[in-house]
Amino acid sequence: MDSPSSEIKIISECFVKPKTKPEKWKEPYHLSLMGHFMLSLYYIQNGLLFLKPSNGAIKRRDFMETFLQKLKDSLAKALVHFYPLAGRLLSSKTDDATSYSVFVDCNNSSGARFIHAKTDLSVGDIVGSKYVPLVVQSFFDHHKAVSSDDHTMSLLSIKVTELMDGVFIGMSMNHAIGDGSSFWQFFNSLSEIFNSQEETTNNKLLRLKNLPIFREGSGPFCSFPFSQHDELIRRIEPPVWKERMFHFSYETVRYLKSKANQECGTTTISSFQSLIAFIWRSITKARKLLNDQETTCRLAAGNRSRMNPLLHMNTFGVYVSLVKTTAKTGNLLENEFGWAALKLHQAVIKHTGEKISSDMDRWLKSPSNLRFFDTNVVHIGSSPWFNKYGSEFGMGKAVAVRSGCGNKVDGKVSAYPGREGGGSIDLEVCLLPEFMEALESDQEFMSIVS
Repeated sequence: MDSPSSEIKIISECFVKPKTKPEKWKEPYHLSLMGHFMLSLYYIQNGLLFLKPSNGAIKRRDFMETFLQKLKDSLAKALVHFYPLAGRLLSSKTDDATSYSVFVDCNNSSGARFIHAKTDLSVGDIVGSKYVPLVVQSFFDHHKAVSSDDHTMSLLSIKVTELMDGVFIGMSMNHAIGDGSSFWQFFNSLSEIFNSQEETTNNKLLRLKNLPIFREGSGPFCSFPFSQHDELIRRIEPPVWKERMFHFSYETVRYLKSKANQECGTTTISSFQSLIAFIWRSITKARKLLNDQETTCRLAAGNRSRMNPLLHMNTFGVYVSLVKTTAKTGNLLENEFGWAALKLHQAVIKHTGEKISSDMDRWLKSPSNLRFFDTNVVHIGSSPWFNKYGSEFGMGKAVAVRSGCGNKVDGKVSAYPGREGGGSIDLEVCLLPEFMEALESDQEFMSIVS
C-alpha cells in the first residue's frame, strides 16, 4: 500500500490572508485557559475524502484549477470571521523573566497555509484497505507538529491532495487555538462559503449560519513558570501502531444502551457512554492485563454547557477537558458490561463547572501533559455529534473522514458519525499490532461490528 507509487507530490503552496482585516486584527488574541493546556499537544488533523465529479463535460484538470482557486477565495473570506487562525503565536516574558504567556499576533503574519498535492492513489486505495494506510498521514501538513512549536508556523493549514479519482481536503489546526467543536465549525463554515459563492458578490461576505463568538477580555489569561515556551513541550515518540475503522450501526448502539441500562436498573446511561464502555472492556481484554492492574478510560468532554456562566455553543476556542474513570482490570472484566457504562456515566455527571475550574487550577500549579501518554488507557477523542459530513465543497457527501497522526497513541479512539447517519457511529481505533490482533480475534467484539 505504502509503495513508491503512493508518494505524495507537492504541486504548489502559498499563504492566504483574510479578504478584509477585521476590527480586532491589530489586537493580540489571548488563548483561553484550556488553550494553554493544549500547547504541548499536537495539531488537530482531520479531513474529508471525496470522489471527483463524474460529469464528463468537466475536464479533470479544469475541475481542479477551478476548485483550488474557489477554495482559496473561500478561505480568504472565512478567515475574516475566524481571524485568529490567520495569525502566529507569540510569547511574552514577565519583567523578571521567570514566566511567560502566549498569545496570537494577527498583525504580523503571512496568513494560513494552503497546499496543493497530488498522488497516483485512488479513493479505493484509502477506503478499501483493512487498516488505515500510513500514507494518509501525508495528506496533512504540520506532520507531528506540537501546538507550541516554532512560532513561525501557521496556525491553520489546508492541504488539498488530488487522487486519481478523488480529492482529499486535510486541515491542520493548532490545538491551542481551537478544540474539535471549533475545528468543525470552521470546516463547515468554509464549505458554506464555498457553496454560496455564486449567490454573493465578490465584495460581499456571506452571513454564516453559525458565526463564531470570541471571548471578550484583554491581557494574558495565565502565565507559565518557565522562561522559555519550549520548556512546556514534552515529545513522546510513540511506537508503530495499527489503525482501523470499526462501524457500529444505529441498531447496535441502541442495543448496547438498552443492555447497559437494563443491567444497572436505570434509564440514564446514554448510547455513547454504552458504546465507550464496550470498547473500553474490549481493548482492556485484548491487552491481557493482570487482574490487579488498573485501566483508565478518558473522554474529551465539551465544557461550554458546563461553564458558569454558560457559554454559547459557537464560542470559539478550547473549551474541552478530560473526564476519566479508573478500575482494576479484574473488576472491569468480571462485572457485567453495564457496570463499566455506569462508571462512565457517573464520571460524566460529576464533570461540573466547579470540577473543571478545580482541575485547571491544579494543572496551572504544575503544568505538564505527560499523563496524556499514560499506559493502559483508552482515550476517547472527537465526537459523533460533530457535523463531519456536512461539508461538501460542491462535490456531494464525502466518502469518508480520516485523521492525521496528531495525538495518537496506543488506545486512542476517535469517534465519528457513521456516513449513513441515523445514530450510527464509526470508531477509529489505534492499537499496538499485538493488541489489534487480539481485538480482531474477540468474537464478542467482532460480532457487533458492521
